[in-house]
Amino acid sequence: QPNFNSVAAMMKGHPREHPINQHSLNQFSDYWETVRRYYYPFETELRAGTAEVYENEIPGGQYSNLRPQARGLGLEEQFDTIKDNYRIANELFGDIVKVTPSSKVVGDMAMFMTSNNLSKEDILKRGESLSFPDSVKALMRGDLGQAEGGFPEEIQRLVLKGEKPYTERPNAHMEPIDFDKEFPLFLKEFGERLDMRNFLSFKLYPKVYRDYREHYEQFGLVRALPTPAFFFGLKPNEEIIVSMDKGKNLLIKYLNMTEPDNQGNRLVFFQLNGQTRSVPIHDRHIKVDVVVHRKVENEKQVGSPLQGSISKILVHAGDEVAANAPLFIIEAMKMESTITAPMAGKVKKVHLTEKTLVEQDDMVVELE
Repeated sequence: QPNFNSVAAMMKGHPREHPINQHSLNQFSDYWETVRRYYYPFETELRAGTAEVYENEIPGGQYSNLRPQARGLGLEEQFDTIKDNYRIANELFGDIVKVTPSSKVVGDMAMFMTSNNLSKEDILKRGESLSFPDSVKALMRGDLGQAEGGFPEEIQRLVLKGEKPYTERPNAHMEPIDFDKEFPLFLKEFGERLDMRNFLSFKLYPKVYRDYREHYEQFGLVRALPTPAFFFGLKPNEEIIVSMDKGKNLLIKYLNMTEPDNQGNRLVFFQLNGQTRSVPIHDRHIKVDVVVHRKVENEKQVGSPLQGSISKILVHAGDEVAANAPLFIIEAMKMESTITAPMAGKVKKVHLTEKTLVEQDDMVVELE
């Protein structure tokens, strides 16, 4: 992709030149050069151009994020398989238009196939008993709209498991928001000072907004921190200025920290506007024993299909469940999967709790 500054300079004197301030453009380049020094851990890992898009049809923006997502799921060593499964998943869905959010659905399906070692034939033969990612169910249900000519009936049937898809506009099935009723409830839950923009963010992305509010309640207004201090921390005796508001600056100097105690906690000492303060923190680098969970051994034991976190348990011991009834939800790298019962039965035991980190095939629910 050619540099925009170069294109602007190249067109100088040309009949189709669009006059632009070259000096201003160069200042933008200097700015982004500095920014990239700070954000390098999040840089794309693409080191060379590739024409693979003509084979797998992965959009560029998604391709650059795919390897970090694979790493988060413990699948980085199978990245080539993921790319091939992306092509296969797209074919299963009927060769759909791949752009946010439909491209993410194809990516979720590719990750699901790779983590469970599933081929196209496995999907078509064993689809009745597989718990597909929630995004795949939403696509087949019609939540993202309709593909030209509709989705392939066989894969739609396997994914939805008896649920009837719809063909109208997706938002025709959504209840209108009662602003007079819901906005006061939102303020009651999250705080009276919030505005309509926050409310709309919550309605559009409820889980992301809750995570943001939890982070805000714990750490405060982190956007006021200088970027290097936020990402990399301060060195001993390093001092920064934090601008909280117009004319309101905090002078923060890091002094030192204590050795960790038996629980791995330290005291961190700062100077805040010249006064010494201490903050207790837990050192996450202290080695802790890794918990190994019991693996599934038979069809009545329901485990996690991939590495992730249990975001919600939907059943309790003693509950009667039907086949394909939802048992728990696994979240991994922005992908949610609702795991369902492989058969009808009674819940014998729920082995793990919400927010537990799990590996593939860790047993979560056991049926009698």
